[in-house]
Amino acid sequence: MMNVNAVLVAITLALLTCAPRCIYSDDQRLLVNMTLVRNASAFGAFCLDGSLPAYHLHRGFGGGARNWLLQFEGGGWCNSIKSCLDRANTRRGSTRYMSKWEVFSGILSNNASLNPDFYNWNRVKLRYCDGASFAGDAVYKNGTSLLYFRGQKIWEAIMLDLLPKGLGQARKALLSGSSAGGLSSFLHCNNFTKYLPSTASVKCLSDAGFFLDKRDISSNHTMRSFVKDVVSLHGVDKNLDENCTASSLNFPELCFFPQYAMKFITPPFFILNSAYDVYQFHHILVPPSADPQGHWNRCKLNPAACNPQQLNTLQEFRRDMIVAMGLSYKYSRRGGFFINSCFAHGQSESQDTWFAADSPRVHNRTIAEAVGDWYFSRRATKEIDCPYPCRSTTCHNLIP
Repeated sequence: MMNVNAVLVAITLALLTCAPRCIYSDDQRLLVNMTLVRNASAFGAFCLDGSLPAYHLHRGFGGGARNWLLQFEGGGWCNSIKSCLDRANTRRGSTRYMSKWEVFSGILSNNASLNPDFYNWNRVKLRYCDGASFAGDAVYKNGTSLLYFRGQKIWEAIMLDLLPKGLGQARKALLSGSSAGGLSSFLHCNNFTKYLPSTASVKCLSDAGFFLDKRDISSNHTMRSFVKDVVSLHGVDKNLDENCTASSLNFPELCFFPQYAMKFITPPFFILNSAYDVYQFHHILVPPSADPQGHWNRCKLNPAACNPQQLNTLQEFRRDMIVAMGLSYKYSRRGGFFINSCFAHGQSESQDTWFAADSPRVHNRTIAEAVGDWYFSRRATKEIDCPYPCRSTTCHNLIP
């Protein structure tokens, strides 16, 4: 009976220490509650539908109490009034529709055995509700509809909310994100340093955010046209890196692409990406508009079904991506990358891909080990997998 009581007391103390910001579900997943930025309206920071922006914060402890990891949420973009109005009525455009509790796993886990280098840091997930990778600053209204394209203001409001909570005294910091959030890491990395002490170690990481500016299989610039619409509609151009836009002359939207923006980023940067990123395969290389007859359908569902010509096209895409990444890192000792050959999209927040017994590996290193080695300067990390299908046995999230 004494042992039972002791266990109950321990559990109660643990819950009281965590509450009200987090709970543990039955399978021991860490669930962290949402924090609304109550004074965001004072900065003009709103989600697409006018709701308040939000984030989830799980406090660090021990040696990580003054270290911070910020993770941008992903979720694509909207490039027209119609698509943004549709988005405003979903969790991608409004905190009203978002889950109030978020699972923190992978790079956000607080378990040392699952996230050995960042488990005891202050970890923050920034919720995505603007549709332009936290970079826009405009408003649309026509008398009946109202849309706030205020991603830049959301970013600033969240940062200002976190500064008095300890971010302003950070010793170490990592700005991270996945997918459209990974792109946000490129766009905000330089600005991130301005909020932090000059003595802080500040680095940035993009997971599945290296969206390539490349012609599709029909030789059209489908992705470039899409990005131009996003930048124009949301008023993103004014928030892009000035050095980059100056070098891009009359095409500022190009600086929304990491391959053009990253050479102007000053903090150390790590790129985590698949060379055969599923989103880019399906929407940049082979968008539906470029394959109206569906010749690529079987290949898109199962890479093993690709014919030799299609496989050559995929290998060319891989080569173009590696070249675009490698140019800026050829002479850089501070940058790092982990480019595997998995047909995946986003690998940092899923525990099975971040750090587990069967996680994807390149040169026998997991993603978590590679990122940790790079951040703490334990060893150089520039890992590039061999072309598909040679490493497919270590991959997760393969299609189908």
